[in-house]
Amino acid sequence: MSIESSILTILEQLIIAKNAPKTMKAAYLLRASGSLEVLNFKVRLLLELGVVNETRVFQMQAKVQEIGRMLGGWLKATQSQ
Repeated sequence: MSIESSILTILEQLIIAKNAPKTMKAAYLLRASGSLEVLNFKVRLLLELGVVNETRVFQMQAKVQEIGRMLGGWLKATQSQ
């Protein structure tokens, strides 16, 4: 699975979580979190293999980390309800 398809999978899971009943939101958010971890691994692998420019990888990693923080906050909010 490519990085683009990983991003689309995460987006799909987040959209489903947004529209899911409250009792099911956490499950979809956990799936998205797992997919985000896989994406983060793929980005690190790009850096280690030297496939793309380091600057682009660092920019991508910063965006993935920001998504992770937002996702973690949303997950925490759903679990405390």
